[in-house]
Amino acid sequence: MEEEIQMYLAEAKELMDKAVQHTNNELNKIRAGKAMPNMLDSIQVDYYGAPTPLNQVASVTAPDARTLMIRPFEKSVIAGIEKAIRDSDLGLNPQNDGENVRINIPALTEERRKQLVKQVKQEIESGKVSIRNVRKDTNNSLKDLQKEGASEDEVKRAEEAVQKLTNDFTDKVDGLYEKKEAELMTV
Repeated sequence: MEEEIQMYLAEAKELMDKAVQHTNNELNKIRAGKAMPNMLDSIQVDYYGAPTPLNQVASVTAPDARTLMIRPFEKSVIAGIEKAIRDSDLGLNPQNDGENVRINIPALTEERRKQLVKQVKQEIESGKVSIRNVRKDTNNSLKDLQKEGASEDEVKRAEEAVQKLTNDFTDKVDGLYEKKEAELMTV
């Protein structure tokens, strides 16, 4: 039984770590006024009739803090890249010079910063919900083990360990929030 309990704890830790990583990835998509190539990771370009991630049809670089440069691997996709960026909800206005697509990133207004902080809070909350769901599933599995014959003390200790993991990973998510909020509110 002790091995099974350790297995459940290891699985819970792994799933909670994935929840933190996912939350961090979602936060990286929220722009903070600086040009970052990963801002465009969610863009799908129509490439010969198939929606294809932008980074598979072009290279994206940030030559300076306010500009993104997109170099398509084929010139024929420039119009598709422009259209995909315009149609996205990023609010960016691409311009092409025949070979590259440039995007000037406007400075964020105070109102827009506050909207982005709200968006960050939503992502943080969904990360915490994921962590709590892992805790709930693990505790249910531990209770099933108790029904199969594990001692009540072992299960209680394991539940306490799960709660400690939950607290640790929730603190990590809170740290991500503080970092992102500071990044967004810095002018």
